[in-house]
Amino acid sequence: MTSSEKENMVAKILTIGESGVGKTCILLRYTDNKFIKHHLTTIGIDYKTKDVNINGKSIKLKIWDTAGQERFRNITQQYYKGADGIVLVFDLTDRNSFEKVREWMKQIQSYTQRESIAIVLLGNKCDAENKAVLVKEANDIASEYNMKFFETSAMNNINIEESFKQLSTEIMKIKESKNANYDNTPQNLSQQLKPVDKNEKREKKRGCC
Repeated sequence: MTSSEKENMVAKILTIGESGVGKTCILLRYTDNKFIKHHLTTIGIDYKTKDVNINGKSIKLKIWDTAGQERFRNITQQYYKGADGIVLVFDLTDRNSFEKVREWMKQIQSYTQRESIAIVLLGNKCDAENKAVLVKEANDIASEYNMKFFETSAMNNINIEESFKQLSTEIMKIKESKNANYDNTPQNLSQQLKPVDKNEKREKKRGCC
């Protein structure tokens, strides 16, 4: 991979979670700095992009907003392939959406290589008064699955930027680690260090006829 390719990484990100937890609101706040209180439920898959800079390197985020309804799960599963990062969202005022986090993690583990993908857990609507989930509970499950937890609010723009920055930083580390491991494989090193055969070089110049 060339230095210019490294500076222009592309990352595929999925937002997943139960219907109504605020995935679309979070995405709109992050990409367009907008908040729409009443909007249509996502049908299938929606898509946004954003260019960010992490530690002096640019990375284009391609963010897929998935539907949370059960009938769309088969569609969502197809989009796990090639994903670099996942934003897993639950609603702090909806206990059921939090209890479904384990089910979503099982799906992630079934359709991705966990060690090759970055995940952040967002507890949305943190500014609401009627919370049904304790922060300690959310931190515990995040720790169990080795992911960062953020309390967020799309409405008041709390921790939206920070959570995506954390995810992007983790994605970049994973990608750079993969590239470093590839560059240092014995096969790749032997190809890089292969001596040039002078006779072979002359044959190439002479042509085939």
